[in-house]
Amino acid sequence: MADRSTIPPEKASGWRGSRALWLEAAKLALIEGGLAAVKIQPLAARLELSRTSFYWFFKDRRALLDALLEDWDAKNTGAFRAACAGYAETIAEAVLNLIVVFHDEALFEPRLDFAVRGWAHQSDAVTARVNAADEARLAAIREMFERFSFAPEDADVRARTVYLVQIGYIAMQVEEDRALRMGRVPAYVRTYCGVDATPGELARFHARLGYVAEEDVA
Repeated sequence: MADRSTIPPEKASGWRGSRALWLEAAKLALIEGGLAAVKIQPLAARLELSRTSFYWFFKDRRALLDALLEDWDAKNTGAFRAACAGYAETIAEAVLNLIVVFHDEALFEPRLDFAVRGWAHQSDAVTARVNAADEARLAAIREMFERFSFAPEDADVRARTVYLVQIGYIAMQVEEDRALRMGRVPAYVRTYCGVDATPGELARFHARLGYVAEEDVA
């Protein structure tokens, strides 16, 4: 439900919400109930707004669904591109930059990715969009490896190894203890790029995620 305590007094009467609010509600509905749950009237009820309020921001349901796809692609694919292009002095540091994306849902939303992939089973157009996003993400990872002088064929296989492992996590909806998953990161780095991350690189990685390893507490 919309939190009316945050609505300015001058908007308390006849408030229509905002485009971002409707889009967020649609995203949550897609994640929780699939495509069939993304309908105008249920969203209006969820937001405690009138159905007509929706049309201030979107022409129709199709326009909302198009915006939802745009938002998913901009955020989730954009996170891969930004991470792979980020500053790194070594390939291990570059790989850690990318692994941050897998652990920070503020950057990349795995449940949204899973929901969009489910949606793709019902739409050829969405399937094409998902395939294009996968190719864009793979290209970003491949270019990251090539930047550190990996041969194109090697870079391609390594990129697929990194990405398909992550998609496997999403597809299987894997839930792991955080300490266990973080403990595997050094081995993942070694597997992905063939070198070990330094203690300093791992410390910066942990700091970015606000994680304190048990050995750092002792």
